[in-house]
Amino acid sequence: MKTIGIIGGGQLGLMIIEQAHILGAKTICLDPTPDSPAFKISDEHIVAAFDDAQALEELCRRSDVVTYEFENIPSDLLIALEKHIKQGVRPLFDSQDRVREKNNACENGLTPASFAEVNDMNSLVEGVKKIGYPCVFKTRTLGYDGHGQVVLKNDADLKKVAAYLPVPAILEEFIPFDFETSIVMVSDGKTIINFPIGQNIHTGGILDLCIVSEPTENSPVGTYAIRPLSKSLITKIETLSKDFMRRCGYKGILTIEFFIKGDEVYFNEMAPRPHNSGHYTIEGCNTNQFMELCRFLLDMDLQEPKLVAPTIMKNILGQDLEVAKQIAKENHPNVYVHIYGKTESKPKRKMGHITFVGMDIDEYNEKWKSRFY
Repeated sequence: MKTIGIIGGGQLGLMIIEQAHILGAKTICLDPTPDSPAFKISDEHIVAAFDDAQALEELCRRSDVVTYEFENIPSDLLIALEKHIKQGVRPLFDSQDRVREKNNACENGLTPASFAEVNDMNSLVEGVKKIGYPCVFKTRTLGYDGHGQVVLKNDADLKKVAAYLPVPAILEEFIPFDFETSIVMVSDGKTIINFPIGQNIHTGGILDLCIVSEPTENSPVGTYAIRPLSKSLITKIETLSKDFMRRCGYKGILTIEFFIKGDEVYFNEMAPRPHNSGHYTIEGCNTNQFMELCRFLLDMDLQEPKLVAPTIMKNILGQDLEVAKQIAKENHPNVYVHIYGKTESKPKRKMGHITFVGMDIDEYNEKWKSRFY
């Protein structure tokens, strides 16, 4: 029986462990928080900081293979341990800095919005001259779920980012996109599989809904249209993404987020780990992102994902938690409530998700939307 080591003990680690156990593997995870969700079901765990070199070495020593469910790990500490990390350190390194990430995308066939490196107020002003308004200021590292981001619409807004400087940052063109999407892929070095692609709806910079259905012959129409993606657009996203993964030499799991404007596909960011937008796959597909990551880690053949029915995933934040618990008690058919078991609930903290299988957006809006808003 092999042991999978996981750097990180959050909900992604929890769901990796669930699938690892199905495949007969043991797990050990490392996290600085003693009551981390993954610790509740992991066979073993280590309480230590992500920059604790000795603890990371111990994790690797006690594991047959290691993965990460969290990007903010000092990648330089992992270089010496890379032989244990089947996915390698480079995908993590490339994703940890927004400027490096955008340059890497450009060099390997993807098109991001125009961007400029920002280190101080002078470079911010020069970046605005190059890109124009509106644009988006983002810190280069540690940003997620809208943290460290400011939309700039005019010169008066420049003062809003003064508190962030001189933290290294990036300025990006604001794309008036029709919608956002993401693709989750897994590669074993020979085969790249990907999960069905849907639309992602964000509220306040945090993912709210993922809407996935069978593709249509024609393109979505209208700004922020919530409708199935066209076959041609899906083929374009899949081709660009798989070519990018091959050119970079990445293995394991990779998620790429895109902005879609008409037929144009703009790279936003990537994550070398299971992704919030892929949670729908647990019940919405014949296999899921966590299972296929584990297959890769355990040297098993990958399974081609297929959508079992139109599916909607609703993120559960702190303010939604009691509603979600009530829905779980009601035991609705084809409604799957996942509560992550975090001990502290906060209004914008991810506390769980609900997957509605066999449901389209019209039915969701009619029957369920009012319970959350």
